[in-house]
Amino acid sequence: MHKFFKHTLLAGVLVLAFTSCKNKAETKSEVAEAPKRPNFLFVLVDDQSPFDLQTYDPNSILETPTISKLASQGVVVEQARHMGSMNGAVCTPSRHMIMSGRTLWHLPPSAEFQKQTGPNEIDDQTIGAVFNRAGYKTMRTCKKGNSYPGANKQFTVVHDATKRGGTEETGSAWHAKQVLEYLGDREVAKEEDPFFIYFGFSHPHDTRNGTPELLEKYGATNHKDPNSLPAANDKQPELQDNYLAAHPFFHGHPELRDEERVSGVWKNRDERTIRNELGREYACSENVDNQLEKVLAKLEAMGELDNTYIVYTSDHGMAIGRHGLQGKQNLYEHTSRVPFIVKGPGIPSGKRVTGNMYLLDVLPTLCDLAGIDAPKTVEGKSMVPVFKGEKETVRDVMYGVYAGGTKPGMRSVKMGDWKLIKYDVMDGKVRETQLFNLAENPNEYLPEHNKPGEMETDLAENPKYAEKLAEMEALLLEQMVAHDDPYRLWNQKS
Repeated sequence: MHKFFKHTLLAGVLVLAFTSCKNKAETKSEVAEAPKRPNFLFVLVDDQSPFDLQTYDPNSILETPTISKLASQGVVVEQARHMGSMNGAVCTPSRHMIMSGRTLWHLPPSAEFQKQTGPNEIDDQTIGAVFNRAGYKTMRTCKKGNSYPGANKQFTVVHDATKRGGTEETGSAWHAKQVLEYLGDREVAKEEDPFFIYFGFSHPHDTRNGTPELLEKYGATNHKDPNSLPAANDKQPELQDNYLAAHPFFHGHPELRDEERVSGVWKNRDERTIRNELGREYACSENVDNQLEKVLAKLEAMGELDNTYIVYTSDHGMAIGRHGLQGKQNLYEHTSRVPFIVKGPGIPSGKRVTGNMYLLDVLPTLCDLAGIDAPKTVEGKSMVPVFKGEKETVRDVMYGVYAGGTKPGMRSVKMGDWKLIKYDVMDGKVRETQLFNLAENPNEYLPEHNKPGEMETDLAENPKYAEKLAEMEALLLEQMVAHDDPYRLWNQKS
């Protein structure tokens, strides 16, 4: 072969080899630079009013440093609510809405009838299934019962048990242990796929048997004698500002367990009983905070914390003496609102937003953060535009339901500073309307609270606000129609 052709051929081979190596190097570089997919730690506590936390009430004596730190490092949603319930076990439809992103009246039958647990067409459109399909490793630990069984079993690893005791094995530490062991197993297996962990607690739901040291800290005892009152103790939390010794009218659920049969409280609403029960609630909540801190420390040691979205919320709030009530079957702010805090990659630090979100917005929000498509069955809205500062709220109007007792039950609607609550219960024997301006009356004081301000009370009977009342009444009916509410109140014409 001629020398020229030999040299030309050799040069061509070298160019091809160099180009091939260059392309391989670029490909490797692109792979190396591909962003790591984020992890998720979704923390759900059972029965916690946002106003228990210093994040929402700076006057609270409840110490939750881990939750407060999350709030300072992430976004706090001021207006986060569960939409309501058609069931006395309010947590059941609430957890269905979290799992499915569906509105209250569009949930599977198991949301209302806990024993109807047969397969439903949306079971595989719930959180566990969605994240499994997206390549995540999914795990859950939570209480057993009063939830959404068809969605719970979609998680690959499930360790569910109801743990409401005051020891490591019988209380909140058990749930943390399941998560810590799961993370340890990932380390051993050198697992590289991202994780989605549903970290649910059984507390501070009653029976609020806190650990001995935390009960002592909050001056509380696990009172068990219905014929005596618990001991008074100066360490106990003070009564809430909107405490009443009794609700001014029957609110519509005969023989309701939460109002009549909770151990340590029963029908009592005296100061000693309520302050003791608040102490028990706080003891359980601080223990939840302690267990969360252990899991976050483990994530940090694994080098995963900065790449993990952490969401903290509750299935609904609780009364515990506020408005003379004990449970979760009401539509006052302390019960319809929930804490909602999110921290993670790209989430601003120390930001508070209005939001106007429901818990049914959780699934589309998580999907948005993960960069995966939300199921078409979802009716909620992603909160990511709010987190990014592109908007302040995802909706203007908030609708609430409690229809677990006598029908049609209670309904609420909130727009701006104004909130309406209506009661149509006991076969028409109790029909009440309440109108609050939450800017002037955030605690929803009633006449029985004897507050001096003109607007620090229920304004439904005040003729000065008749026009606003009519506006809110019309808005409530509009929301009931829009959400396929099957009931109508006594003064509504559909």
